[in-house]
Amino acid sequence: MSSEAEGRFHIMDVSSLTSGPRRAILRTADGVPIEALHEPFPAAVTDPSGSATDPSGSATAPASGSAAAPASADTAVVVAHGFTGSLDRPAVRRAAEVLGRHAAAVVTFSFRGHGGSGGLSTVGDREVLDLAAAVRWARELGHARVVTVGFSMGGSVVLRQAALDRGTDAAPDAVAAVSAPARWYYRGTAPMRRLHWVVTRPVGRLVGRYGLRVRIDRRAWDPVPLSPVEAAARIAPTPLLVVHGDRDAYFPLDHPRTLAAAGGAELWLEPGMGHAENAAGEELLDRLGAWLVPR
Repeated sequence: MSSEAEGRFHIMDVSSLTSGPRRAILRTADGVPIEALHEPFPAAVTDPSGSATDPSGSATAPASGSAAAPASADTAVVVAHGFTGSLDRPAVRRAAEVLGRHAAAVVTFSFRGHGGSGGLSTVGDREVLDLAAAVRWARELGHARVVTVGFSMGGSVVLRQAALDRGTDAAPDAVAAVSAPARWYYRGTAPMRRLHWVVTRPVGRLVGRYGLRVRIDRRAWDPVPLSPVEAAARIAPTPLLVVHGDRDAYFPLDHPRTLAAAGGAELWLEPGMGHAENAAGEELLDRLGAWLVPR
């Protein structure tokens, strides 16, 4: 199922008309409202005269389009959080702050069933429509280059969305998958067995709603979506980076190695790192930013 095939999304902007951070409700192709936040790179914020301003408000070089502006100032990094995350969670805000240092705007959003978004979580299936809406919104806001980075469930989503939306206006220009699974239904670790209990059992879904703050669809996948490893094989020539910690308690190292081999991707195996955005330190996030937004 391609997200493009389900029709165009609609944007309902609920922000004030300023050049600063902008919150919006995005309408996905299947009609789910998704909360999103766009934060421009500070040096690319312009005053009414068209001059760029730094975070202190003082005028600097001319705005985008000038040779003096950062070459990467037209880039937006779209961040896809992990299961039970949201755009307002501290780990997501920290990732956005570090990634935004690389002369790029940052778009964060909450997947369906998470945070202030509507709908129910399908744990990586229809979430590709949420990501596609965020990528298109970044392009609507004028970013010529849009890249995606996803963590855990979000890592599987960025892989699948890049494969399914190839050749459309939702296609990303580069993709980074952090702590992503290679295949579905993996139960080889205790955390994944607990996750399957939460997703598949009525009592587990109640725990998800009231304990983990995620609303989970009770329906099983039908059909089973394209797997992350199958998606990775379809992304080229879009640049792909796979990042994984060697202390990840959810997915062992055969997952990132399989993903990287399938997609001809660059592979970073991080010593001492655990799982997803909560385990991603500032140094790693800074390297991710440099890879996503090269100077």
